[in-house]
Amino acid sequence: MATHLNPPQEAPYMKNATFYLLDNDTTVNGLSAVEQLVCEIAAERWRAGKRVLIACEDEKQAIRLDEALWARPAESFVPHNLAGEGPRGGAPVEIAWPQKRNSSPRDILISLRTSFADFATAFTEVVDFVPYEETLKQLARERYKAYRMAGFNLNTATWK
Repeated sequence: MATHLNPPQEAPYMKNATFYLLDNDTTVNGLSAVEQLVCEIAAERWRAGKRVLIACEDEKQAIRLDEALWARPAESFVPHNLAGEGPRGGAPVEIAWPQKRNSSPRDILISLRTSFADFATAFTEVVDFVPYEETLKQLARERYKAYRMAGFNLNTATWK
């Protein structure tokens, strides 16, 4: 359960990056803890009227998230598509990977990339993660530094 899904509100011109700290990596239905949280955050942001880009590490991860979002109960359905599919301009939630990304405007980037995505600077809100595994934590620290150097206001939140 997330103890903080809504990052603090900042001035509209500020770029904000929120890092969710995970205290486990429990896999459920083939999804890691981070991937499970991505689905919840994407659903919440869509319900708030935001257009979301989920930047996956690779196509395999993108397909996994696509299938997980399709498997949600009807009452919590999230309109989404893989990059390059769906309606013109894409669905409200688009799932992309390095070799496949549309350029339609999005309000929020949810990044699953292990390295800093240089296109993140085009967003005013970015969601990133500090996974449980130590090697992945170190990569998250590097991304945190990169966001700070890019002028983002940094926040942390927890996930249990």
